[in-house]
Amino acid sequence: MSLRDRLDEELKAAMRSNNGVRKDSLRMVLAAVQKAEKEGKHTLSDEEMLGVLAKELKTRNESVETFRAGGRQDLVEKEAAAIAVVSEFMPQQLTESELHSLVEQAIAETGAASPRDMGKVMGWLSPKTRGLADGKVVSQLVTQMLAARATGS
Repeated sequence: MSLRDRLDEELKAAMRSNNGVRKDSLRMVLAAVQKAEKEGKHTLSDEEMLGVLAKELKTRNESVETFRAGGRQDLVEKEAAAIAVVSEFMPQQLTESELHSLVEQAIAETGAASPRDMGKVMGWLSPKTRGLADGKVVSQLVTQMLAARATGS
């Protein structure tokens, strides 16, 4: 079953069970997928849909931080519920040790020696970590490891 079919089936189930938060969250995701399909003028593959889901999760996480800073606990809870629903459709995230190993492999494969080589390393890593790790975390780890390599630590 494709990811699109799973999302559609889950939406139908949420509508039947009158689960408002789940229904709204799934509709939001499907709307984002449809928008991406319209912009790209093609039906998204499961991998492309995971990219859309990851973007939606990132947006929701940023909203949680903003609402928390603004003292809007009601909206924090609503966004957190949406995050939980969308997260069900995401693949298992890489562990810290798996990510560390992947970054070491990327540095070795690209021959990176200093922070100036970050673009090469990120270019190698991005397709392998898309949807499996937060890009910001990957970027920070690459920066730390390249800086340590440049100083000889």
